Amino acid sequence: MKKSLHLISFDIPYPPNYGGIIEVFFKIKALHQCGVSIYLHVHFSGDKKEQIELEKYCEKIFYYRRENRFLSLLSNLPFRIKSRSSKLLIRNLKSLNIPIIFEGLHTIHPLTVFNFNNVFVRTHNIEHDYFFGLSKSEKNIFKKLFFYIEAIKLKKIEKILKNVTGIFTISPFEQSYFEEIYQKKATYIPVFHQNESIKSSIERGDFILYHGDLRVSDNIRAALFLINVYKNSKFKLVIASSCKNKKVLEQIKKYECIYFKDIPTQKSLHQLFQKAQINTLITFQKTGIKLKLLNTLFQGKHIISNSKMLQDTGLENLCELANTREEILEKTSKLFDTLFSIEDQQKRQEQLLHFSPKKNAEKIIKIIFKH
Repeated sequence: MKKSLHLISFDIPYPPNYGGIIEVFFKIKALHQCGVSIYLHVHFSGDKKEQIELEKYCEKIFYYRRENRFLSLLSNLPFRIKSRSSKLLIRNLKSLNIPIIFEGLHTIHPLTVFNFNNVFVRTHNIEHDYFFGLSKSEKNIFKKLFFYIEAIKLKKIEKILKNVTGIFTISPFEQSYFEEIYQKKATYIPVFHQNESIKSSIERGDFILYHGDLRVSDNIRAALFLINVYKNSKFKLVIASSCKNKKVLEQIKKYECIYFKDIPTQKSLHQLFQKAQINTLITFQKTGIKLKLLNTLFQGKHIISNSKMLQDTGLENLCELANTREEILEKTSKLFDTLFSIEDQQKRQEQLLHFSPKKNAEKIIKIIFKH
Protein backbone atom coordinates (compact mmCIF):
# COMPACT_ATOMS: atom_id res chain seq x y z
CA MET A 1 0.00 0.00 0.00
CA LYS A 2 1.28 3.47 -0.92
CA LYS A 3 2.52 5.51 2.03
CA SER A 4 1.29 9.12 1.97
CA LEU A 5 1.50 12.05 4.36
CA HIS A 6 0.83 15.76 4.72
CA LEU A 7 3.88 17.92 5.45
CA ILE A 8 3.31 21.53 6.56
CA SER A 9 6.28 23.84 6.05
CA PHE A 10 6.71 27.30 7.60
CA ASP A 11 8.19 28.65 4.35
CA ILE A 12 8.68 27.56 0.75
CA PRO A 13 11.44 24.93 1.01
CA TYR A 14 13.16 25.90 -2.22
CA PRO A 15 15.72 27.16 -2.84
CA PRO A 16 17.24 25.67 0.32
CA ASN A 17 19.23 28.76 1.27
CA TYR A 18 18.96 29.03 5.07
CA GLY A 19 19.16 26.68 8.05
CA GLY A 20 15.60 25.63 8.82
CA ILE A 21 14.41 25.46 5.25
CA ILE A 22 17.48 23.45 4.19
CA GLU A 23 16.39 20.86 6.76
CA VAL A 24 12.83 20.78 5.40
CA PHE A 25 13.85 20.47 1.73
CA PHE A 26 16.27 17.61 2.21
CA LYS A 27 13.77 15.80 4.44
CA ILE A 28 11.18 16.02 1.66
CA LYS A 29 13.72 14.76 -0.85
CA ALA A 30 14.80 11.84 1.35
CA LEU A 31 11.20 10.79 2.13
CA HIS A 32 10.37 10.91 -1.58
CA GLN A 33 13.37 8.74 -2.41
CA CYS A 34 12.07 6.23 0.13
CA GLY A 35 8.76 6.00 -1.72
CA VAL A 36 6.52 8.33 0.33
CA SER A 37 3.88 10.44 -1.45
CA ILE A 38 4.03 13.93 0.04
CA TYR A 39 1.18 16.43 0.07
CA LEU A 40 3.15 19.59 0.79
CA HIS A 41 1.53 22.64 2.39
CA VAL A 42 3.69 25.79 2.48
CA HIS A 43 3.24 29.19 4.06
CA PHE A 44 4.86 32.13 2.31
CA SER A 45 5.05 35.90 2.48
CA GLY A 46 6.24 38.79 0.32
CA ASP A 47 6.86 38.22 -3.37
CA LYS A 48 7.95 34.58 -3.11
CA LYS A 49 6.71 32.40 -5.96
CA GLU A 50 5.66 28.82 -6.51
CA GLN A 51 8.65 26.55 -7.07
CA ILE A 52 8.39 23.98 -9.88
CA GLU A 53 11.43 22.11 -8.48
CA LEU A 54 9.34 20.91 -5.53
CA GLU A 55 6.95 19.12 -7.88
CA LYS A 56 9.67 16.52 -8.48
CA TYR A 57 9.28 15.31 -4.89
CA CYS A 58 5.63 16.01 -4.01
CA GLU A 59 2.29 14.52 -5.03
CA LYS A 60 0.63 17.92 -4.68
CA ILE A 61 1.63 21.35 -3.34
CA PHE A 62 -0.63 23.88 -1.62
CA TYR A 63 0.45 27.50 -1.03
CA TYR A 64 -0.92 29.77 1.74
CA ARG A 65 -0.02 33.43 2.05
CA ARG A 66 0.90 34.53 5.58
CA GLU A 67 -1.26 37.23 7.14
CA ASN A 68 1.42 39.50 8.58
CA ARG A 69 -1.05 41.99 10.01
CA PHE A 70 -0.53 44.20 13.04
CA LEU A 71 -3.59 42.67 14.75
CA SER A 72 -1.80 39.30 14.76
CA LEU A 73 0.54 40.78 17.37
CA LEU A 74 -2.43 41.21 19.73
CA SER A 75 -3.42 37.54 19.58
CA ASN A 76 -2.88 35.16 22.49
CA LEU A 77 -1.09 32.95 19.99
CA PRO A 78 2.54 33.63 19.04
CA PHE A 79 2.82 35.87 15.97
CA ARG A 80 4.66 33.19 14.01
CA ILE A 81 1.71 30.82 14.56
CA LYS A 82 -1.16 33.30 14.22
CA SER A 83 0.25 34.70 10.95
CA ARG A 84 0.20 31.16 9.53
CA SER A 85 -3.45 30.46 10.32
CA SER A 86 -5.54 29.32 7.36
CA LYS A 87 -9.06 27.90 7.12
CA LEU A 88 -8.19 26.54 3.69
CA LEU A 89 -5.24 24.61 5.14
CA ILE A 90 -7.52 23.00 7.73
CA ARG A 91 -10.02 22.00 5.04
CA ASN A 92 -7.26 20.52 2.90
CA LEU A 93 -5.90 18.50 5.82
CA LYS A 94 -9.37 17.18 6.63
CA SER A 95 -10.03 16.20 3.01
CA LEU A 96 -7.33 13.51 3.02
CA ASN A 97 -7.03 11.38 6.16
CA ILE A 98 -3.31 10.59 6.18
CA PRO A 99 -0.52 11.26 8.76
CA ILE A 100 0.65 14.85 9.22
CA ILE A 101 4.11 16.28 9.93
CA PHE A 102 4.14 19.86 11.19
CA GLU A 103 7.52 21.55 10.70
CA GLY A 104 8.20 23.43 13.94
CA LEU A 105 5.72 25.09 16.29
CA HIS A 106 5.39 27.77 13.58
CA THR A 107 2.91 25.63 11.66
CA ILE A 108 0.69 24.08 14.35
CA HIS A 109 -2.27 26.50 14.14
CA PRO A 110 -4.57 23.72 12.81
CA LEU A 111 -4.01 21.82 16.07
CA THR A 112 -5.46 24.74 18.05
CA VAL A 113 -8.84 24.40 16.34
CA PHE A 114 -9.24 20.72 15.39
CA ASN A 115 -8.17 17.33 16.78
CA PHE A 116 -6.35 15.62 13.93
CA ASN A 117 -5.25 12.00 14.19
CA ASN A 118 -1.76 10.61 13.58
CA VAL A 119 0.01 13.95 14.05
CA PHE A 120 3.78 14.46 14.35
CA VAL A 121 5.71 17.66 15.05
CA ARG A 122 9.30 18.20 13.95
CA THR A 123 10.80 20.54 16.56
CA HIS A 124 13.45 22.82 15.07
CA ASN A 125 14.27 24.44 18.41
CA ILE A 126 13.07 24.75 21.96
CA GLU A 127 11.28 27.77 20.59
CA HIS A 128 10.78 29.81 23.75
CA ASP A 129 14.45 29.41 24.67
CA TYR A 130 15.41 30.51 21.17
CA PHE A 131 13.29 33.66 21.38
CA PHE A 132 14.43 34.51 24.89
CA GLY A 133 17.95 34.29 23.44
CA LEU A 134 17.03 36.56 20.53
CA SER A 135 15.63 39.06 23.01
CA LYS A 136 18.93 39.11 24.91
CA SER A 137 21.00 39.59 21.73
CA GLU A 138 18.75 42.24 20.15
CA LYS A 139 19.72 45.91 20.58
CA ASN A 140 16.55 47.47 19.13
CA ILE A 141 14.18 47.97 22.07
CA PHE A 142 11.01 47.24 20.06
CA LYS A 143 12.40 44.03 18.57
CA LYS A 144 13.73 43.03 22.00
CA LEU A 145 10.24 43.42 23.49
CA PHE A 146 8.61 41.57 20.58
CA PHE A 147 11.00 38.61 20.94
CA TYR A 148 10.42 38.51 24.72
CA ILE A 149 6.61 38.48 24.41
CA GLU A 150 6.82 35.91 21.61
CA ALA A 151 8.93 33.67 23.87
CA ILE A 152 6.30 33.79 26.64
CA LYS A 153 3.54 32.89 24.17
CA LEU A 154 5.61 30.07 22.65
CA LYS A 155 6.28 28.55 26.06
CA LYS A 156 2.56 28.50 26.75
CA ILE A 157 1.51 27.05 23.37
CA GLU A 158 4.16 24.30 23.53
CA LYS A 159 1.85 22.37 25.89
CA ILE A 160 -0.22 21.41 22.85
CA LEU A 161 2.46 18.81 22.10
CA LYS A 162 0.88 16.65 24.82
CA ASN A 163 -1.89 15.90 22.31
CA VAL A 164 0.24 14.85 19.33
CA THR A 165 1.18 11.30 18.32
CA GLY A 166 4.92 11.93 18.23
CA ILE A 167 7.69 14.53 18.35
CA PHE A 168 10.79 14.36 16.14
CA THR A 169 13.59 16.24 17.89
CA ILE A 170 16.58 17.69 16.04
CA SER A 171 19.44 17.28 18.55
CA PRO A 172 20.43 15.27 21.65
CA PHE A 173 19.99 18.43 23.75
CA GLU A 174 16.41 18.91 22.57
CA GLN A 175 15.69 15.20 22.88
CA SER A 176 16.53 15.37 26.61
CA TYR A 177 14.21 18.35 27.06
CA PHE A 178 11.19 16.99 25.16
CA GLU A 179 11.64 13.43 26.44
CA GLU A 180 11.48 14.63 30.04
CA ILE A 181 8.29 16.66 29.51
CA TYR A 182 6.46 14.55 26.90
CA GLN A 183 7.86 11.17 27.91
CA LYS A 184 7.77 8.49 25.20
CA LYS A 185 6.52 10.77 22.42
CA ALA A 186 9.95 12.21 21.58
CA THR A 187 12.37 10.56 19.13
CA TYR A 188 15.72 12.01 18.07
CA ILE A 189 15.98 12.31 14.28
CA PRO A 190 19.26 14.01 13.25
CA VAL A 191 19.06 17.07 11.03
CA PHE A 192 18.56 16.55 7.29
CA HIS A 193 21.11 18.11 4.93
CA GLN A 194 22.60 17.92 1.43
CA ASN A 195 25.85 16.18 2.28
CA GLU A 196 26.49 12.50 1.60
CA SER A 197 30.25 12.41 2.17
CA ILE A 198 33.15 14.53 3.39
CA LYS A 199 34.19 17.10 0.77
CA SER A 200 36.79 18.97 2.79
CA SER A 201 39.94 19.92 0.89
CA ILE A 202 43.30 18.78 2.26
CA GLU A 203 45.10 21.71 0.62
CA ARG A 204 46.24 24.34 3.08
CA GLY A 205 44.04 27.44 3.25
CA ASP A 206 45.08 31.02 3.91
CA PHE A 207 42.23 32.63 5.91
CA ILE A 208 39.70 32.15 8.70
CA LEU A 209 36.04 31.94 7.67
CA TYR A 210 32.88 32.92 9.52
CA HIS A 211 29.58 32.48 7.68
CA GLY A 212 26.01 33.15 8.76
CA ASP A 213 22.73 34.88 7.99
CA LEU A 214 23.37 38.51 8.99
CA ARG A 215 19.64 39.17 9.36
CA VAL A 216 19.76 37.16 12.60
CA SER A 217 20.80 39.08 15.71
CA ASP A 218 22.83 36.19 17.15
CA ASN A 219 24.88 35.95 13.93
CA ILE A 220 25.44 39.71 13.88
CA ARG A 221 26.68 39.53 17.47
CA ALA A 222 28.99 36.63 16.58
CA ALA A 223 30.42 38.49 13.56
CA LEU A 224 31.12 41.61 15.64
CA PHE A 225 32.72 39.46 18.34
CA LEU A 226 35.06 37.81 15.81
CA ILE A 227 35.99 41.15 14.26
CA ASN A 228 37.12 42.22 17.72
CA VAL A 229 39.05 38.96 18.14
CA TYR A 230 41.02 39.19 14.88
CA LYS A 231 41.19 42.97 14.22
CA ASN A 232 44.80 43.37 15.40
CA SER A 233 46.04 39.88 14.57
CA LYS A 234 48.24 38.62 11.74
CA PHE A 235 45.39 36.48 10.39
CA LYS A 236 42.97 37.23 7.57
CA LEU A 237 39.29 36.90 8.54
CA VAL A 238 36.51 36.55 5.94
CA ILE A 239 32.92 37.14 7.02
CA ALA A 240 30.52 35.64 4.48
CA SER A 241 26.77 36.02 4.16
CA SER A 242 24.01 36.11 1.57
CA CYS A 243 22.85 39.43 3.04
CA LYS A 244 24.64 42.49 4.36
CA ASN A 245 24.44 44.18 7.74
CA LYS A 246 25.35 47.85 7.99
CA LYS A 247 26.93 47.65 11.44
CA VAL A 248 29.08 44.65 10.52
CA LEU A 249 30.23 46.26 7.26
CA GLU A 250 31.16 49.47 9.08
CA GLN A 251 33.39 47.52 11.45
CA ILE A 252 34.97 45.47 8.64
CA LYS A 253 36.01 48.63 6.80
CA LYS A 254 38.16 49.70 9.77
CA TYR A 255 40.59 46.78 9.47
CA GLU A 256 42.80 45.70 6.57
CA CYS A 257 42.85 42.04 7.66
CA ILE A 258 39.06 41.59 7.62
CA TYR A 259 36.90 41.18 4.50
CA PHE A 260 33.27 40.60 3.56
CA LYS A 261 32.25 38.03 0.92
CA ASP A 262 28.81 37.70 -0.59
CA ILE A 263 27.56 34.09 -0.87
CA PRO A 264 24.49 34.10 -3.14
CA THR A 265 24.57 30.32 -3.64
CA GLN A 266 25.64 27.16 -1.82
CA LYS A 267 28.31 26.73 -4.51
CA SER A 268 29.94 30.05 -3.59
CA LEU A 269 29.94 29.02 0.08
CA HIS A 270 31.51 25.66 -0.80
CA GLN A 271 34.29 27.49 -2.67
CA LEU A 272 35.05 29.47 0.48
CA PHE A 273 35.08 26.26 2.54
CA GLN A 274 37.68 24.82 0.15
CA LYS A 275 39.97 27.84 0.48
CA ALA A 276 39.64 28.56 4.23
CA GLN A 277 42.11 27.00 6.64
CA ILE A 278 39.92 27.50 9.72
CA ASN A 279 36.19 27.96 10.27
CA THR A 280 35.02 29.88 13.34
CA LEU A 281 31.52 28.98 14.47
CA ILE A 282 30.32 31.08 17.39
CA THR A 283 26.85 31.35 18.89
CA PHE A 284 25.50 33.01 22.00
CA GLN A 285 22.36 30.83 22.01
CA LYS A 286 22.32 27.14 22.82
CA THR A 287 19.56 25.92 20.47
CA GLY A 288 19.82 22.32 19.36
CA ILE A 289 22.30 21.69 16.58
CA LYS A 290 23.25 24.41 14.14
CA LEU A 291 22.96 23.14 10.58
CA LYS A 292 25.93 25.28 9.63
CA LEU A 293 28.08 23.27 12.08
CA LEU A 294 27.13 20.06 10.29
CA ASN A 295 27.61 21.65 6.85
CA THR A 296 31.07 22.90 7.85
CA LEU A 297 32.08 19.47 9.15
CA PHE A 298 31.27 17.96 5.75
CA GLN A 299 32.82 20.73 3.63
CA GLY A 300 35.34 22.69 5.69
CA LYS A 301 38.71 22.04 7.29
CA HIS A 302 39.57 22.91 10.92
CA ILE A 303 36.78 24.26 13.13
CA ILE A 304 36.98 26.47 16.21
CA SER A 305 33.68 26.69 18.13
CA ASN A 306 32.45 27.84 21.50
CA SER A 307 30.61 25.80 24.13
CA LYS A 308 27.11 26.93 23.19
CA MET A 309 27.68 25.77 19.62
CA LEU A 310 29.09 22.36 20.57
CA GLN A 311 27.62 21.14 23.85
CA ASP A 312 25.24 18.18 23.61
CA THR A 313 25.71 17.75 19.84
CA GLY A 314 27.84 14.61 19.98
CA LEU A 315 30.32 16.40 17.71
CA GLU A 316 32.53 17.94 20.35
CA ASN A 317 35.66 15.92 19.53
CA LEU A 318 35.60 17.00 15.86
CA CYS A 319 36.17 20.67 16.72
CA GLU A 320 38.50 22.80 18.83
CA LEU A 321 36.72 24.40 21.79
CA ALA A 322 37.41 28.08 22.51
CA ASN A 323 35.23 30.59 24.36
CA THR A 324 37.36 33.69 24.91
CA ARG A 325 39.30 35.97 22.58
CA GLU A 326 42.57 34.61 23.98
CA GLU A 327 41.51 30.97 23.53
CA ILE A 328 40.36 31.58 19.94
CA LEU A 329 43.65 33.25 18.99
CA GLU A 330 45.63 30.45 20.66
CA LYS A 331 43.72 27.75 18.75
CA THR A 332 44.02 29.78 15.53
CA SER A 333 47.81 29.93 15.85
CA LYS A 334 47.91 26.18 16.41
CA LEU A 335 45.63 25.23 13.51
CA PHE A 336 46.74 27.76 10.92
CA ASP A 337 49.93 25.80 10.25
CA THR A 338 48.38 22.34 10.76
CA LEU A 339 47.41 20.45 7.62
CA PHE A 340 43.91 18.97 7.46
CA SER A 341 44.73 15.36 6.58
CA ILE A 342 43.08 12.38 4.94
CA GLU A 343 42.97 10.83 8.44
CA ASP A 344 40.98 13.87 9.62
CA GLN A 345 38.53 13.32 6.75
CA GLN A 346 38.10 9.65 7.63
CA LYS A 347 37.50 10.42 11.31
CA ARG A 348 34.72 12.83 10.38
CA GLN A 349 33.14 10.42 7.91
CA GLU A 350 32.94 7.69 10.55
CA GLN A 351 31.38 9.94 13.19
CA LEU A 352 28.85 11.49 10.82
CA LEU A 353 27.35 8.20 9.63
CA HIS A 354 24.22 8.65 11.76
CA PHE A 355 23.48 11.91 9.92
CA SER A 356 22.59 9.95 6.75
CA PRO A 357 19.41 11.54 5.25
CA LYS A 358 18.24 8.20 3.83
CA LYS A 359 18.61 6.32 7.14
CA ASN A 360 16.80 9.05 9.05
CA ALA A 361 13.97 9.18 6.50
CA GLU A 362 13.56 5.43 6.97
CA LYS A 363 13.43 5.96 10.73
CA ILE A 364 10.60 8.50 10.35
CA ILE A 365 8.69 6.17 8.02
CA LYS A 366 9.00 3.28 10.46
CA ILE A 367 7.56 5.38 13.30
CA ILE A 368 4.70 6.98 11.34
CA PHE A 369 3.58 3.90 9.43
CA LYS A 370 4.16 1.29 12.14
CA HIS A 371 0.53 0.15 12.13
